[in-house]
Amino acid sequence: MENEKLVLQALEKDARLSAAQIADMTGVPAAEVQKIIKKAEKEGVIVKYKTVINWSKVGEETVWALVEVKVVPQRDVGFGAIAERIYRFPQAKSVFLASGTYDLAILTSGKTMQEIALFVSEKLAPMETVQGTITHFILKKYKEDGVILEDEGEPRRLGLVA
Repeated sequence: MENEKLVLQALEKDARLSAAQIADMTGVPAAEVQKIIKKAEKEGVIVKYKTVINWSKVGEETVWALVEVKVVPQRDVGFGAIAERIYRFPQAKSVFLASGTYDLAILTSGKTMQEIALFVSEKLAPMETVQGTITHFILKKYKEDGVILEDEGEPRRLGLVA
């Protein structure tokens, strides 16, 4: 189990690592690394390999928003059924059950603010179990999936104005 954890942690940091590289990093034999990876893929432990791209650096602007949704849980299925309906929308990039005033948090994206507004007003808000939504537009991404997108350098203090 410990070897599995070491292999998965290495892959989580960099999915491009080869079995030989992971073996060098962890001390787990390369053949065992390959077996661990294949088993984890088969069992759904490894769900997807992902590349984080800073699209703003290639001129591809995307609008991101975090939408909080207040829902009425359904008898016998709780929040699961409404979450499933929501995560089936292609606009819903991530869906989370959350504590606090709102029940679900949805990360969504679109080409424009209007596109996101239409998703919220035409797809989410009309659902019979939805009581309300709040949309927070993401103004700038500093860090995503543990990766700093734009290093701002050393923190600077502002000079006093006389």
